[in-house]
Amino acid sequence: MESPLCPPGLEQPRVIETLAWDGQQYVRMHKHMARLERTCAQLGYALDEKHVLAQLQQLHVGVALRVRVTVGKAGDVEVTNAPLATSAHQWRIAIASQRLQADDPWLQIKTTRRALYDQVRAALPAGLEEIIFCNERGEVCEGTISNVFFDAGQGLCTPPLLSGLLPGVLREEMLSTGACKEAILRQELLTSAKLWVGNSLRGLIPAVLTSVTPVDCLQH
Repeated sequence: MESPLCPPGLEQPRVIETLAWDGQQYVRMHKHMARLERTCAQLGYALDEKHVLAQLQQLHVGVALRVRVTVGKAGDVEVTNAPLATSAHQWRIAIASQRLQADDPWLQIKTTRRALYDQVRAALPAGLEEIIFCNERGEVCEGTISNVFFDAGQGLCTPPLLSGLLPGVLREEMLSTGACKEAILRQELLTSAKLWVGNSLRGLIPAVLTSVTPVDCLQH
């Protein structure tokens, strides 16, 4: 069944899942596989889950790795890995000048159709670990490689999907266990709220906003 997001004749993006291998096992593997299945079904992509698992299970390395799985429309699978770099104990973040459109359906699925994220990440200014995007309404969405978490006085929260962001695996886990809840975060509250960023690779990381002035990484 064809997806309205991927009409015939246009270049089809690949679905992505990025997992952490801790030296003995994959972290949150069942949640990553469940999201991969949901995304492929939404886009109308073929998926042989047993083949993906077989590819992943060929890894027998006793060191931490970043493992990237991509799946094409026909169900073809590519698996690559690289050392998982040590992360800073606190990430310095800034706000992107570019705005996301909250109703863009591509924001909620993880594919190779993420040119803005990749371009901003590649041009990250020195002294920053992450850039945070907001939408056209001034609501905080997410970072280039992370979801945003915050405490504005009501406990740990994370922006809702309706703001325009990816349902990250760590985010999903924290919501399902009650470790956080969804709440809209206005851009102007970034200066007063306690902040964290996080993803399944690195976990939850304390963050500090370095400037209230939006940064245009693409002009650096």
